[in-house]
Amino acid sequence: MKIDIHAVEALDRDDPLAGFKSRFDLPEGVTYLDGNSLGAALHASYAEIEKAAKREWGQDLIRSWNKAGWFALPLTLGDRVGRLIGAAPGQTAVTDHTSANVYKALHAALGLNTGRHVIVAEGGSFPTDLYMAEGVIATRPGTVMRLEGVDAPRIEDLIDETVAVVLVNHVNYKTGALRDMEALTRQAHAAGALVVWDLCHSAGALPVELDRCNVDFAVGCTYKYLNGGPGAPAFIYVAKRHQEKASQPLSGWWGHARPFGFERSYDGGAGILRFLSGTQPILSLRALSAALDLWDEVDMTAIRSKSIALTDLFIKLVEARCGAHGLKLVGPRDGTVRGSQVSFEHEGAYEIMQALIERGVIGDFRAPATIRFGFTPLYTSFTDVWNAVDVLHDVMETGAWRDSRHAVRSAVT
Repeated sequence: MKIDIHAVEALDRDDPLAGFKSRFDLPEGVTYLDGNSLGAALHASYAEIEKAAKREWGQDLIRSWNKAGWFALPLTLGDRVGRLIGAAPGQTAVTDHTSANVYKALHAALGLNTGRHVIVAEGGSFPTDLYMAEGVIATRPGTVMRLEGVDAPRIEDLIDETVAVVLVNHVNYKTGALRDMEALTRQAHAAGALVVWDLCHSAGALPVELDRCNVDFAVGCTYKYLNGGPGAPAFIYVAKRHQEKASQPLSGWWGHARPFGFERSYDGGAGILRFLSGTQPILSLRALSAALDLWDEVDMTAIRSKSIALTDLFIKLVEARCGAHGLKLVGPRDGTVRGSQVSFEHEGAYEIMQALIERGVIGDFRAPATIRFGFTPLYTSFTDVWNAVDVLHDVMETGAWRDSRHAVRSAVT
């Protein structure tokens, strides 16, 4: 099929998810391809935050912990997130941030697998996972880490009878490569290891089946594809079969069996409750609640189908129109083993992205030389893809990215 603007517009007319875009507050004249870093705002989230702030906080004050259900939000929202990641109720909590949840999950896995002292992870993991693993190792003498790409080419080659836990990203943050969750979990279990899956770049982007894949632990954030808002709380999943014996080191009062008993010593609550720690950010949780209302209407198979179509189209157009300018595809060409993002490498990657952003096409840069584009099927259209490549072609063809002002580095890239 010839790819032209008319064919692209036809794809939008046939898109079963097209109606969701109007529910997001997207700026006029902006093509937003960075939902894999921060999801766009929902109109409904503004109303939910205002209600929680003005009526519940402003009028009902502290009574809202009971009256408005604030106290139960980590678990009630956890079950709603759980539906999107293939988890039965009672196994997921929305709480803290991903880094803290990685720390909890690794400690819990090591505690369940006593006698083993090896953590296996990816050398190309999102750095916070490795940083937190280093922090865990610092508190557990004798524990060591093996890294894919450092100690062996493939993570599968590092898993043996000495491994306690494998920490792995479902979708690689830089390349978009998608791991086979079922196969890797099965291999780890065959060797006696447990697995912690990081779902930051897959929750809300594609179907996830934690229970069916017999996963032990999972963590992830809610501010990317789930559109919970900047800094929205993360989530942690602990399989029910582990909950009775699993423990985590951040033994704060919200994880206590009787937090308002004000007891001197810690007694962890039942089930997933014990993976909570401190007081939760209620306004952020309420913004997430509004986003999850929308997700209750969404078919994840339709999300996945459109995601593959969007990313496939983007790759074809970029290579056809910009291929002569040194842009090199990073990550899978096959959409079935790719998350909902596409990355290209170029020596001027940072400058190219700044030039794009100046022209209203927003993606992001990841050091040392990668530009990333995230495709959120709920609000990214096929016409958005066409327009983004039009701008990228102009930036490359004219050499606009070489302007010195685009080389000035900001704190956030």
